[in-house]
Amino acid sequence: MQDIQTSSSYILRGTAAGNTLRVVAIDATQIVEEARVRHELSKTATAALGRALSAAALLAIILGKKVDSRVNLRVQGDGPLGWLVAEGSAEGWVRGYVREPDADLPLRTTDGKLDVSGLIGSTGELAVTRLLDNAEPWTGSVELVSGELAEDVAYYLASSEQIPSAVQLGVYEEGGRVARAGGLIVQAMPGASDETLAALEANIKAMGSFTENLRNVSLLEVMERATKGLDFVAAPQAQSAQFQCRCSRERAVASLTYFGMQERQSMMEDGGQEVVCHWCNEHYQITPGEIAALGAPDVRAQA
Repeated sequence: MQDIQTSSSYILRGTAAGNTLRVVAIDATQIVEEARVRHELSKTATAALGRALSAAALLAIILGKKVDSRVNLRVQGDGPLGWLVAEGSAEGWVRGYVREPDADLPLRTTDGKLDVSGLIGSTGELAVTRLLDNAEPWTGSVELVSGELAEDVAYYLASSEQIPSAVQLGVYEEGGRVARAGGLIVQAMPGASDETLAALEANIKAMGSFTENLRNVSLLEVMERATKGLDFVAAPQAQSAQFQCRCSRERAVASLTYFGMQERQSMMEDGGQEVVCHWCNEHYQITPGEIAALGAPDVRAQA
């Protein structure tokens, strides 16, 4: 695996229009670059998963009710990418993967940009699952609108969560690396007036390409542009965010309890077993001694 050299990612919060708009944004450059390296993603797959990782991080804040809450975003389209999954936590931890990491498409002939919607597909489903360590998961889903993800997430929030929101997501690569990546959600709160929503819509339209905004100004300035004229107030502190998986060597070893004794014996005779986490592509080399210590098979083991 290549060496990962990144700068830190972070999340900013704020309000506007007398607390009737909630604004959350993420600079996910480090997170998306780490995902690109870990999964050896193609250029367009990086853009697709990068948008999903940013969206998952923001949804965990918008939808999370507790400190330990997590949100799982799964997109199943009819494009060559197959599907992608991203998970974000209210603590700022993000992870994700795609089915076909090397899938790619030529640049769009209309504007010369990456064909993310073509790679994902415009027909399929977007599902969001809220996860708590001590509660039953809850899942809502909608049909894909475009495969561009920002539109799809906005549609999900409006139709499944009844939360009217402006959503913007972007990833920019330069020199084979992720130069900027991030996302923005402006959520309409109870009491938001029609005039406020109209002004927000006009601001978003006037901003143009979200990716170009990310390239040229700071994340805070992006938030200010989206809420121009609406008395934006930024929270005093940023929250750190990072690509972090929930896997561990202990869990990797425990996953082998799903196998029968004969299969484990074969693993030991082969000198051990490699376990690969699909979320982060971490490789764990499990020794024969660790396998022998597992005891009887346990179908209740947690992977």
